[in-house]
Amino acid sequence: MKKLIILLVLFISITTISQTITGDELLEKAIQFHDPNRNWATFKGELFVTMETPKNADRISKINIDLPNQYFAVLAKRDTVITQFTLDKGSCSLSLNGNHNLSAEIKKKYSLNCDRANLYKNYYTYLYGLPMKLKDEGTIIHQKIEKRNFKEKEYLVLKATYSKDTWYFYFNPDTYAMEVYQFFKDTKDSGEYILLSGLEVVNDIKMSKIRAWYYNKDNGYLGTDIISKSK
Repeated sequence: MKKLIILLVLFISITTISQTITGDELLEKAIQFHDPNRNWATFKGELFVTMETPKNADRISKINIDLPNQYFAVLAKRDTVITQFTLDKGSCSLSLNGNHNLSAEIKKKYSLNCDRANLYKNYYTYLYGLPMKLKDEGTIIHQKIEKRNFKEKEYLVLKATYSKDTWYFYFNPDTYAMEVYQFFKDTKDSGEYILLSGLEVVNDIKMSKIRAWYYNKDNGYLGTDIISKSK
């Protein structure tokens, strides 16, 4: 009986919060949890990311991000192949196994181009800058918060839309930690969801240590990213 009362109180509390808190307020609480000192705007640091995918060797990436100086670099190794993409105040450089003098054929074979360099920059700074990146211009934060059960756990869900994508961010109702995010493209069955676990503190920012990726349409497993401050 006591457990039933506790669960009922918790349910009422979560329901009340989801009805009264706005999208902007939930985002502020989440940022306060992940980046209490507001360090992301001046982030300068190094991350190591190990990507595990089915039927492939692990890819280990060293990522350097210096937001104030507009610098980004990712050096990735899989098997014996090492690629590097660097953006320095808009200037782009590429290398393969330390060689910068690359033929057009080699660049095409290994997808070494500046468009991909920018793609990596946007990818890593967005995902590891969450939820702070939801403050960026062009992000539409929906003010109605939904209470949703996902994988047998209750969350407060924040909806954010962009010109082509719709994202949902799942926050722990007690701590406001981000524990899941999900995005859709044009159709309901498109896109992916990402389960987050563990925390890695980098420059006083609590980043999700492990991200496991799945398809929305069939829960098919895509891979897992694991971050650390050293390798």
